[in-house]
Amino acid sequence: MDATANSDVQRAEEFKLKANDAFKANKFSQAIELYSQAIELNSSNAVYFANRAFAHTKLEEYGSAVQDATKAIEIDPRYSKGYYRRGAAYLAMGKFKEALKDFQQVKKICPNDPDATRKLKECEKAVQKIRFEEAISVGDAERRSVVDSIDYHIIEVEPHYAGPRIDGEEITIDFVKAMLDEFKKQKCIHKRYAYQIVLKTLDLLRSMPSLVDVDVPNGGHFTVCGDVHGQYFDLLNIFDLNGLPSEENPYLFNGDFVDRGSFSVEVILTLFAFKCLYPRAMYLARGNHESKSMNKIYGFEGEVRSKLGEKFVELFAEVFCWLPLAHVINNKVFVVHGGLFSVDGVKLSDIRSIDRFCEPPEEGLMCELLWSDPQPQLGRGPSKRGVALSFGADVTKKFLQENNLDLIVRSHEVKDEGYEIEHDGKLITVFSAPNYCDQMGNKGAFIRYTAPEMKPDIVTFSAVPHPDVRPMAYANNFLRMFQ
Repeated sequence: MDATANSDVQRAEEFKLKANDAFKANKFSQAIELYSQAIELNSSNAVYFANRAFAHTKLEEYGSAVQDATKAIEIDPRYSKGYYRRGAAYLAMGKFKEALKDFQQVKKICPNDPDATRKLKECEKAVQKIRFEEAISVGDAERRSVVDSIDYHIIEVEPHYAGPRIDGEEITIDFVKAMLDEFKKQKCIHKRYAYQIVLKTLDLLRSMPSLVDVDVPNGGHFTVCGDVHGQYFDLLNIFDLNGLPSEENPYLFNGDFVDRGSFSVEVILTLFAFKCLYPRAMYLARGNHESKSMNKIYGFEGEVRSKLGEKFVELFAEVFCWLPLAHVINNKVFVVHGGLFSVDGVKLSDIRSIDRFCEPPEEGLMCELLWSDPQPQLGRGPSKRGVALSFGADVTKKFLQENNLDLIVRSHEVKDEGYEIEHDGKLITVFSAPNYCDQMGNKGAFIRYTAPEMKPDIVTFSAVPHPDVRPMAYANNFLRMFQ
C-alpha cells in the first residue's frame, strides 16, 4: 500500500469515528454524510456500508439501507452485520420472507450467537403467522364489511362508567372537550361512543371523492398539519397554539395520524370526533401508515387491540380505505401525503377518479401519492424507502403548470425544523410530530393560509412532555428488537 492509499485509509477511519459519534447523538443525516466521506476514501470496507445502512434505517430510508447492506455483503460475504442490517431493513418494510433468509445467514455465520438465534426464531414465527393469515384470508369480493356486524345502539353503558357520554346521535363540542381531558388522564371513552365516532366518520368519508376541493373564503384562514404519528400531547399543543378546529378555524391533517407514537388511539378518535363535529372544517388525508401492513408492524394494531378490542382493528382498517388521497385548496395548493408520479401528464381528474377503497398497492398512482419523496436532483430516481420513487424540481414544476397550480404541500418525512422548502419554493414538506419517536430532536410545524393570497405562514413548535409510555410500546415485538 503506497503512502497516499495508507493516508486515505486513515482519514476514512477518522470519518467513521466522527460518523459513529453523530449516530450516537441521533444525528443520523450527519452520520450518513460522514460515512459517505469514509466510503469515498475507502470503498472496500464493509463496515462503512453496514453502518450507513443502519443510519438509513433510523431515517426510515429502508431502500437505501438494503442497498448499502447488500454492498457490505458483496465486499465481505462472511460479514454477519451486512445480513443483519439488510434483514432489519426488510423487516421494517414488512418483507418478512426476505428478512428470514438474511437472519438464517446470520445464524449460519454465527451459530453460537444467542442473539442471532433469538432473532431468527422470532422471524420464523412472524413468517409462519403471515403464511397462516394468507391461507385463511378471503378475497375482497368475498369479504363482508365489518360495519354489518356492529350496532352501537345495543351496547350497554354500565352505570359505573364515569367518562363523557354522547346523548343521542349528535356529537357535541362539550363531549369532545371532555373526551380530550379524559385522554389526558390516560383513560379511554366507552366503546359504544368510540364505535359511534368511527362509524359516523366512515359515513362522512364514503361520500367524499379521492381528490377533495377545499374552498377558503376571502378573509378566512386554513391550517395544514403533517404527520402526527400517535403523539397525542403534541397534537393538543397544536390546538393550544392554533386553536381547536371549528367552522372558523378549519384544519387539514395530511396523513400518518397513527403508528410509532403510543397514543395513536387517542389521536385518531380526536381527529375523527372533530370530523363528525365539523365535517367541512376537519379534512383528513390518507398517509402510507393508514394501512394494515404498517399498522401491523408499527404499533397501531396492537394499541387498538389493547385499548378497544379486536373488532376495532378491522373497523379502522376499513375506515382508512375511505380516506381521501389528496386535497386542492382554492385551486392553488395541492396537498398530498407523499408526492408525485413516475409518469408525466397526470391530471387532477386522474387522481379524482382513483378507486381508493383498498389497501395501498405496491405501484401506480395511489402508491406514489402515499409514498414518493422529493429529491434535489432533476428527473426521477429510485426511492430511498424502497417503495415508489423520488422526483426532482422539474417534475414538480411540470405537474403544477399542467394543472394550473401554485404549490405542492406534502408530509411523510421528518425535518429538523419541522418543515423544508424545496424545488425552487414550489414544494413544502411539513411534519407535525416534534422529537419524533422521542429521539430525533426535530421541531414540528404547521402551515397557516389566509385567503385570497394563500401565502404559506409556517409556524414551528417543540415537543411537550407526555406520560412515560415509550414509542412503539404496542408494536410488533420482533421489530422493537432493532430499534
